[in-house]
Amino acid sequence: MADRSLSRATDQAAVPLLSQLLPAVALYTVIVAIAALSFFLPGATDYVGADNDDVMRLVEVRDFLGGQNWFDLTQYRLGLEGGTLMHWSRLIDLPIALLIRLFSLFLTPDKAEAVVVTIWPLLLVPLLLLPLGLAVRRLAGVAAMHIALGLGALFVLGCVRFKPGSIDHHNVQLMLVMWIAAMLVDPQRRASSYVVAAIACALALAIGVETTPFVAVVCVCVALQWVWHGQPFSRPARAFGLSLALSVSAVFFLTIPPRAYAVVTCDNFSLGFYALSALGGAALFLLASLPKQPSRLVRIGLAGITGGLILLTARIIAPQCLADPLSTLDPLLVELWLNGVTEARSFLAEAQTEPEMVGGFYAVGLFAIVVCLVRSLRREETELHLVLLALIGASWGIALLQVRGAFFSNMLAILPLSLLISDLRRASAADPGNPSAAFAYVSAVLMSVPVVWALGGVLAVHGWKQAADMRTLSRAGISNGEVGECGDPADMTALNALPTGVIVAPSNSGADILRFTPHRVLSAPYHRNQKGMLTELYIGMAQPSEAKAFLRGADVTALAFCKTDPQTDALIRRKPDGLYANLARGQVPDYLQPFGQPSKSGFRLYKVLPDRN
Repeated sequence: MADRSLSRATDQAAVPLLSQLLPAVALYTVIVAIAALSFFLPGATDYVGADNDDVMRLVEVRDFLGGQNWFDLTQYRLGLEGGTLMHWSRLIDLPIALLIRLFSLFLTPDKAEAVVVTIWPLLLVPLLLLPLGLAVRRLAGVAAMHIALGLGALFVLGCVRFKPGSIDHHNVQLMLVMWIAAMLVDPQRRASSYVVAAIACALALAIGVETTPFVAVVCVCVALQWVWHGQPFSRPARAFGLSLALSVSAVFFLTIPPRAYAVVTCDNFSLGFYALSALGGAALFLLASLPKQPSRLVRIGLAGITGGLILLTARIIAPQCLADPLSTLDPLLVELWLNGVTEARSFLAEAQTEPEMVGGFYAVGLFAIVVCLVRSLRREETELHLVLLALIGASWGIALLQVRGAFFSNMLAILPLSLLISDLRRASAADPGNPSAAFAYVSAVLMSVPVVWALGGVLAVHGWKQAADMRTLSRAGISNGEVGECGDPADMTALNALPTGVIVAPSNSGADILRFTPHRVLSAPYHRNQKGMLTELYIGMAQPSEAKAFLRGADVTALAFCKTDPQTDALIRRKPDGLYANLARGQVPDYLQPFGQPSKSGFRLYKVLPDRN
């Protein structure tokens, strides 16, 4: 620590401007933005990200701009009659919608939308780099701050969540998680840092409850710090507990409609998550506010009792949320849809499907876990590394179940790894003739970059040719479903020529049809639309005479058939006598009429004819 203090003083005197946090963050942000746009713009064919969630978010923002109520999250053009209540948050829709309105003052609405959707992920970059740089600068000085910002810039450039056009909520969640972690490692344990961490926890829960395990670990870490330190930690513990209770209350009443106050749902922010987080925050505030802080043994007992009461409350209020929220999904959807969702793959599924990407997803997080464990055992800033071990370990454990957690563990790994690299850099500089010190320094840098592991995996599995092709790294992008195989501008033009109606199409194409046409679609890859997704599957598998009844029952006016869609192909193989299998063989039943020109994208469009009298 003394060496680091000396390093801080020397670094700050050396480069006055770039030793300051904000100019340094601005510099790295500009570099990231230029690099990202240089890769994106030359070959871009669309300004919206390739993920279905990006497209659906744009549809939701358009509906909001079109006058849909703040509290009404129903996607009326998705699913069966009445639509589908989505589980997303207006907290993401609002800033995107406001930016589109702002840019519409001097651009056409279409251009304003394109500009905002393109730059939205880049606007989040400084908000992610700022807490990262702040935390490491506080811990180890300016040189370490630049190492962290450099690793952060490489992470952003290699992360599909920050590609231009990515407007789903995951990039905002990553930014909030970085704020939480950065505030928890404040060496001076300022109460203000814990206030910021608590507010970020509340926002993360409100935006998407997939961060609930991480937030729970954060709360446990703060509680354990109070248990261990007692009175010296009572002020930050009070600040965190009270701020968490107040901020989750604020976002609950700001985003949940009054009619749903008593409703418990497990896939979005609702009474269950609100009650437990508010109760936990209030309990921590009260315990840390005791006039005379009890002994450590008593604090352990009080914390244990409080934790037990919170678990009991969870069993009473939201027992169903203690299990997998997708456990009620129809088995047919699990087989034909969920098992193909790349972001929901487990470690084993990823290793079997794309073994070349395993290193890119898991190696950096594991490296950081080992570093935190070893340094804490060696009593090198033990508490700091134990906190980081808990946060990274929780995210990495989630990634073993669902690969999307890897983004969080890779990002959080920057904090301990930048400290390690800073120490190794200083050791190498102090002994320039020692090749082992230089090798350790260079190796640590390379092992801290996910893209390096991804390139190594591609090289090992596919060879030099694909490893040299940067497009191969797009395989590291994970999404909510397979990439849609069909649907080009000519298809959308043909669909727009029809009177507004109901379209049957593969779920992977549903969000695009909502974006480009006024029609309602039965299916898009969202678990709350089980009935619509199942209806589309039953239509595809049913014999033509039976499929007609399904089409009539769902008021379908047109069918968009895509033989090359992975899910459609699975239906054809599953039911060789089904409607989709017949259409693949060119056998069209008399109640379907082809229209439009044969599409290069693979769609074959059919009108559903009314019954003949």
